[in-house]
Amino acid sequence: MSALFAGIFYIAALIFVVGVGRKIMLYARTPAPLKIPTTPAPVTQTGVVLRMAREVVLFSSLFKSNKWTWVFGWMFHVGLLLAFFRHLRYAISPNSFLWPIVSFDLIQAFGKYAGFAMLAGLGGLLARRFLVDRVRYISAPSDYLMLVLLLGIGGSGMLMSFVAHPDIIMLKEFVLGLFFFDLQPLPTDGLLLVHLSLVALLMIIFPISKLLHAPGLFFSPSRNQVDNPREKRHLAPWATKFDADQG
Repeated sequence: MSALFAGIFYIAALIFVVGVGRKIMLYARTPAPLKIPTTPAPVTQTGVVLRMAREVVLFSSLFKSNKWTWVFGWMFHVGLLLAFFRHLRYAISPNSFLWPIVSFDLIQAFGKYAGFAMLAGLGGLLARRFLVDRVRYISAPSDYLMLVLLLGIGGSGMLMSFVAHPDIIMLKEFVLGLFFFDLQPLPTDGLLLVHLSLVALLMIIFPISKLLHAPGLFFSPSRNQVDNPREKRHLAPWATKFDADQG
């Protein structure tokens, strides 16, 4: 079982890193031939950075468009972030300089209960796809399945935190062993195996799913462009040579 799950996670990690890296390179190489910032837009590069920061941290455009979606989306993402910091203790050695931070009692406490925010946010987003006519009309089966997958990951994690506790020490030794290619025994608790299987599945499908909006946000020309079309002519890199040749 340990060898099987080690192999699954190595394959999943490879697919995740290569797939997401390839998509980011594709986004970066895609030309933006038009100056199309969503107005009102910043007129300086510093303003663009601040705007992107508001989008990443506060979901400002979503807040303006739909308050209920913003509430559920923000709850899920904040809960996910806190849970991520809580899970770092399984992947970091006590000798690491990060250990005092990730093992801090406040982070562990908030991370433990962040699962409730995750599940509430995901439940609201899933209900929205069923109950709002215009959203249900444009929803594909993959949209529902992705939310169900995330609910399965969050729900199984919560059950392990509050109901059926796996052997944390053995689990940490297994995870650290993956990083150092030193295979260690994996606890065989059924709930833990389900949780790990769902996480591996998420890593595998992430590069081909709509979850790519996470890195894609930074490459959106409607968000990352300065609103200066009158002050400076905008030319995509591929168009610059053509323009020079024509001149």
